[in-house]
Amino acid sequence: MNNHEYAIKAEALLHRYSKSSRPALNGCSLTVRKGEFYGLLGPNGAGKTTIIALLSGLFPPKGGKIVILGMDLRQHAGIIKGSIGLVPQDIALYDNLTARENLAFFGKLYGLGGRQLQNLIADCIHIAALREHADHRVATFSGGMKRRLNLAAGLINTPKILFLDEPTVGIDAQSRNLIHKQLLQLNQNGTTILYTTHYMEEAGKLCSRVGIIDSGQLLTEGTPGQLLEQNGAPDLEALFLLLTGKQLRDT
Repeated sequence: MNNHEYAIKAEALLHRYSKSSRPALNGCSLTVRKGEFYGLLGPNGAGKTTIIALLSGLFPPKGGKIVILGMDLRQHAGIIKGSIGLVPQDIALYDNLTARENLAFFGKLYGLGGRQLQNLIADCIHIAALREHADHRVATFSGGMKRRLNLAAGLINTPKILFLDEPTVGIDAQSRNLIHKQLLQLNQNGTTILYTTHYMEEAGKLCSRVGIIDSGQLLTEGTPGQLLEQNGAPDLEALFLLLTGKQLRDT
């Protein structure tokens, strides 16, 4: 495939944290096509959050190469960061600010302002279904409301690529359903999505292609149907346990 058809191309990524005895990523390679909804599955400590951090430019890998939208991330980080959105696993909001003020703050970090920013804020508040709460402090929000606003903050710059690290963990079914609906709409409108999750049913419902990662390496990838057929598994959860084992991953 022509490189210009890839939104993300990561080759042989290596990364080890200073206090860890084993690598977080150990030669992991990953490609995501433009317009794809790619799900990355893995147990705790498999390397999912690390690869999201590297691909979004939060810190550089110890080895390997990352190309985003046809540009080397090391050489064109500034341009690339303006074209991507990141929704981290932890809530990245300011409790003492309102929803509108949080979105304005993140929009200004991208150099947005004036009527353009106000229109984007209105769009993001609509996506998060928070119009009635737009001027309330985030400290008063429920967990589901915070998750929805966390997603909206990642969309304020209308990114071409959206990175999501377990964006629906610990929330109510109604908020999860709304987030799913909005993500599918974004993807249908052309946004490339890389999504990590522990919920196998999410991956099967949302993702056009999935990869399973463990011990810092990509074990397999393909459409959910292809992977189940190739491995003789009845569902993604059974396939996940087959490839990663049933040992608890509490640390």
